Amino acid sequence: MYEGWITPQPIIDLDIVDRNIAAMARRLKEHGLRHRPHIKSSKSVWLARKQIAAGAIGITAAKLSEAEVFVNAGIGNILIAYSIVGEVNLKRFAKLHARADLLTTVDSLAGAEGLASVGRESGKPVRVLVEVDGGLHRGGRQPGEDAASFAKAVHAMDGLVVEGIMNYAGTIYKNTNRQGFIDAVTVESALLKKTVERMKADGVPIGIVSSGSTPSALFCDYLQDVTEVRAGNYIFFDASGVGMGLAAEEDCALRILTTVISVPLPGMATIDAGTKTLTSDKAHGRPGYGIVVGRPGIEVSGLNEEHGFLTFDPAKEQLAVGDRIEIIPNHSCVIPNLYDEIQGVRRGEAAERISIDARGCNY
Repeated sequence: MYEGWITPQPIIDLDIVDRNIAAMARRLKEHGLRHRPHIKSSKSVWLARKQIAAGAIGITAAKLSEAEVFVNAGIGNILIAYSIVGEVNLKRFAKLHARADLLTTVDSLAGAEGLASVGRESGKPVRVLVEVDGGLHRGGRQPGEDAASFAKAVHAMDGLVVEGIMNYAGTIYKNTNRQGFIDAVTVESALLKKTVERMKADGVPIGIVSSGSTPSALFCDYLQDVTEVRAGNYIFFDASGVGMGLAAEEDCALRILTTVISVPLPGMATIDAGTKTLTSDKAHGRPGYGIVVGRPGIEVSGLNEEHGFLTFDPAKEQLAVGDRIEIIPNHSCVIPNLYDEIQGVRRGEAAERISIDARGCNY
């Protein structure tokens, strides 16, 4: 399969993508949840439009530059889930704010005051979500009184409209079994509910309660009092998802096509894909640097920049120079950012050539 194709290169199985999008859309609709998928997973306008066609209300962008790309492509309902700080970024935000239906997040008075100035100067109040720390401590107010008192202060600012709250409970990724995910989602819901009740008691209107991550979306039947989710990774899944028990190999749409270029010793082989292709990200819940599709006895045990190292039991597995294999990366979300385009395939044949429109938009 894929004879004559240049390696290493990523491929996206579009039949799997279609299944993943449809399954998530169906699950969230059944539980009355809106979906605002995180677009940093694909950085592709074409794929974002497929998600919106399936029922997503808009998208979530990681950075201003991503939002700029998608607004220019005609996608106007965007949550920028990142603190916008500093004069340069406020000017960039103001230009987008004039053209699109934006939401963004706040967790500091300095950040809120900057956004409020944009709202006042434009005559169009800036819509914000108060970010609540979901346990990673990378940002957000602390659940309960801290978040509520901050929301009350922001709500009083001329030029801002508090629409609700947002969190990212990233600690959920430490789990590897169903009960662990259920417990994590239950705790997440309880913290959000406590915070929302406290804000409402202070007279802050809460229309949006936005929760993050593919795991919490997959266990959304335990995600109570939330109005929308921001699942992103689900569109591709990856080796981490398999390691955590959230997906199987057949759910993983993004693969790296690679070639065996050396067999230096029995039980060892070298491929033409290294960190510049697969990245050096570790996986949740499993060893190695990716899954060799259909070959569980082969481990991607190490990577250099341009080389990958495979180890296996030579009594059970054989590899020869020139063999083609597919590898599911540990973390699919970082792979598209390495490429200008990725070949989409259906049933082993080239299909859509997918532009990675927001490649490099990390600022």
